Amino acid sequence: MTRHWRRLLTRGISEVVSIARRAARPRTGLRILMYHALGTRVTNDALGIYNMPPDLFARQIAALCSEPDLRYVSLTSRLAAQDHLSIAITFDDGFRDNLYCAAPILIEHGIPFTVFVCAGFIQENSCTYLSKLNLRELASLKGVTIGSHGATHAKLTGLDAKSLRDELVSSKDSLEQITGRSINSLSYPHGAVNRRVRDAAEEAGYVLGACSRFDINDSSRDPLLLCRTDILGIDSMRVFKQKIRGDWDWYRWRTKDVFTR
Repeated sequence: MTRHWRRLLTRGISEVVSIARRAARPRTGLRILMYHALGTRVTNDALGIYNMPPDLFARQIAALCSEPDLRYVSLTSRLAAQDHLSIAITFDDGFRDNLYCAAPILIEHGIPFTVFVCAGFIQENSCTYLSKLNLRELASLKGVTIGSHGATHAKLTGLDAKSLRDELVSSKDSLEQITGRSINSLSYPHGAVNRRVRDAAEEAGYVLGACSRFDINDSSRDPLLLCRTDILGIDSMRVFKQKIRGDWDWYRWRTKDVFTR
């Protein structure tokens, strides 16, 4: 089966599941959306699920802005009152399109967002990832927070103590030198985190850690183990709206390599 047909099959299964879902009462708390690329092919992404078409992203943001009760917050502001639904938007890896596609749309709507950059992916004259100049430009924009996504995108749970510290500290230092700003948030590459990795991140100076566990966050959530909601390039608008409400939070039981409370 070709990549195209595998993608169509996966999207078809997703649509069937979405039709079968019974709409639940929207959950309150902090829902952190996780994106990757907008219009850029992602390496080792066989189904193309981490490449979001820019026009679909624009429609998703427009749909969010049409909801009067939603609040949009920076990840650094974290957990506010829990009697409403707050949305924080994040991107992983540091794709160049985060600057040229995502930023104009989000800034137009006044929505803050965080980009977790893998320091080792920063390349000059790259059409895929941010360059140092791109990163400085992105960091200077209103409402933008830069976080770390490790130095080499390695699975942190598989590293020895020294290598783990090097990944966490070197990426933080490198991004701080480029942007001239403090880097205190981290997205765990591949969602690989356990108690040892979480504690090492804290020792390295991080105060926020974003996982890949599919769920919403309440005030009791460990700030270094924040859950996120994965938004995929194959998601229809119906699936997207269901994910915002919490109809897909059952998917947390299928999330791998994520340390939970």
